[in-house]
Amino acid sequence: MRAKISYAVTAAVLVVYFVLVGSRGVMLIQSGTVVTVTFGAAVLILPVIGMWFLWKNTQFVRRANALAAELDAEGGLPVDELRRTPGGRIDRDSADEVFARRKAETEAAPEDWRSWFRLAVAYHDARDTPRARKAMQRAIALHDGRTVDA
Repeated sequence: MRAKISYAVTAAVLVVYFVLVGSRGVMLIQSGTVVTVTFGAAVLILPVIGMWFLWKNTQFVRRANALAAELDAEGGLPVDELRRTPGGRIDRDSADEVFARRKAETEAAPEDWRSWFRLAVAYHDARDTPRARKAMQRAIALHDGRTVDA
């Protein structure tokens, strides 16, 4: 729940920022000189890109959460079996062991979105965020019945 609140607060702050930046871009355009109109147009591009990125990221999070809920209902969510350091961090060797099992499971069933979901969690636990995101994107695509490039 804490992560959802943090995400919502961050998204709200970004939207406010985009509105403020966009209003400055409009003000520059309204000034009417060649230089200010050019800068105003450039400034307006930033909130558009930011809103697109925020929208795509929010869609990704919602779809991943929907998969997690479905997997939880099936009883297939990965169990947290990782050892932790005294400070509460995940032990790297433990994460590597779980990752090896999840990778083998995914290689055995490459068209199963559930195995890709669990692999994404293992990547995340191993602190490999880019691969975790790609594995989750693949799980979402497989779940939706879309073809996925290797």
